[in-house]
Amino acid sequence: MGFTMGLNLLLLMAMVATNILSLYHLSSTIQTPKSAAPQPVPDHLLHQLHTIRATINHLTRHHPSPPATTKAAKPTIPSDLLLYSQLSPIASSCHNHPELLHKYMTYTPFSLCPLDSDLAESLILRGCHPLPRRRCFTKTPPKSTSSLPQNPFPSSLPDANVLWTKYSCKSFSCLNRQNLNLGFDPPHEVVNFMTYKSELDLPIPQLFQIAKAANSVLRLGVDIGGGTGSFAARMKLYNVTIVTTTMNLGIPNNEAVALRGLVPIHAPLQQRLPVFDGVVDLVRCGHAVNRWIPVTALEFLLFDADRVLRGGGYLWLDHFFSKEADLDKVFGPLFGKLGYRKVKWATASKNDSGGLKNGEVYLSALLQKPVSK
Repeated sequence: MGFTMGLNLLLLMAMVATNILSLYHLSSTIQTPKSAAPQPVPDHLLHQLHTIRATINHLTRHHPSPPATTKAAKPTIPSDLLLYSQLSPIASSCHNHPELLHKYMTYTPFSLCPLDSDLAESLILRGCHPLPRRRCFTKTPPKSTSSLPQNPFPSSLPDANVLWTKYSCKSFSCLNRQNLNLGFDPPHEVVNFMTYKSELDLPIPQLFQIAKAANSVLRLGVDIGGGTGSFAARMKLYNVTIVTTTMNLGIPNNEAVALRGLVPIHAPLQQRLPVFDGVVDLVRCGHAVNRWIPVTALEFLLFDADRVLRGGGYLWLDHFFSKEADLDKVFGPLFGKLGYRKVKWATASKNDSGGLKNGEVYLSALLQKPVSK
């Protein structure tokens, strides 16, 4: 209550000061003879007026007046949200979801953070990223293992290193029983990216042969939407460092990537890659990148991949799927905007139930960025 009254008092003082300055300027203008040219407003008065108006705008933006028809008092804005707004800008999309943002920032400072990872991802997926920082302690598993496997394909992932209260399953074995293809069974994942089953596949040994033939080196890369990090795990055995962008969406993808000794980046597809310009050799786009992404958002994603790729680096579209007509009319020309050399371009029908119903096809493409770009 005291915080609200203080803001209202400050607003009142700012409005009174603005009115006084306006009356001062008006009286100066009235006293000026009609034949004389109007006197300019002194710079220091203009500066003060602009400062007061900016203060009013800032305060009303973070503490808007309730509508005249609303009788019930609105909840007080969390003080940490106001503080963070002064210290660091919040992504503009955060302001489009005030209820979620208010709920995320309502917590007790200097104590344990709420178990609200689902709420955090709801904000992230709506474009509120990066999230505002909070002053609370993240809860960790009470009995985590003292050592972790060095092999990125261990016999199993340790359950004790995950805080399972956030998930419907309470173990990795439960997740494997639900769907073995989720990526939580490393022995099952070890053959991925190594075998050639159809024209759509690009085994990693073949990828290295292509790079060697082009006198190109593979050292660093980004796997966009990489799930549990199986591609990064396989590339690690070739001494290639791959960071994996992944979302949890109800399953511990980020935890699984980290347990394999890899780096997960908790970022959505629409987020600008937190990588400097022209420093990676490979960007792979997996199943998360497909026709469900709005075309404009996909275009920005592709050009952000171009930004982080060095000249001569590779963009790998791995099993991108879309309607067959859209591949010819929309997505093919979209990929062509990059002006990359087509090293591999293979298409095939998507034969699962969704693919057959929607007339979808897969595209696997390896595109090389020109050195001159």
